[in-house]
Amino acid sequence: MVEDEAPIQELLRFNLERRGYRVEVAGSGEAALEAVATFRPDLVLLDIMLPGTDGLEVCRRLKGGSATRRVPIIMLTALGEEADIVAGLELGADDYVTKPFSPRVLLARVAAVLRRGGPREAVDGTLSIHNILVDPSRYKVEVDGAEVALTTTEFKVLHLLAGQPGRVFTRYQIVDAVHGEDYPVTDRSVDVQIVGLRRKLGEAGRHIETVRGIGYRLREEGGA
Repeated sequence: MVEDEAPIQELLRFNLERRGYRVEVAGSGEAALEAVATFRPDLVLLDIMLPGTDGLEVCRRLKGGSATRRVPIIMLTALGEEADIVAGLELGADDYVTKPFSPRVLLARVAAVLRRGGPREAVDGTLSIHNILVDPSRYKVEVDGAEVALTTTEFKVLHLLAGQPGRVFTRYQIVDAVHGEDYPVTDRSVDVQIVGLRRKLGEAGRHIETVRGIGYRLREEGGA
């Protein structure tokens, strides 16, 4: 847990330890980087506003390191700081919680990220989640066993979302993954692709969720 405000530290520690988690606390970005290197956590709760090295830079370094890039990160952000949320997600953060937060909501987010094992993936790379099957080797998608005709772009968007269910992807991340960096495309074009993808998937399209002001995610299995 990376948080410099003592009252929030104590609130978080109390609730997490009561739930059975072992908690290591760092009060600055520099201390966080040192702690992660030695403590090897299963998850990092990372405040953005920190003395010295801020949370976004800590996130960038952790996600850029070979030994730490797979450690999930939940960003703690001030309510309404949408730009910080987007920046954190684009750096690779797995989720975010806005302050002031409900301890119950935070604990639910922590549990969800820790249990996130991804979709069932076959040896050939085929993904199976909900009632959707995505076969990248043949650019083929099936819903309840029936093939769905998608454009190449729609397929790439679905494959991206299905590969990490529950993770929020910003529109820019989706564009970069589908078309490559610096591709000249607008946010609106991503929205249009999502609308078409949902329509073609039929009832299964409801599993693609809009995260207001941020982007999109594919709901994890077991989600409401």
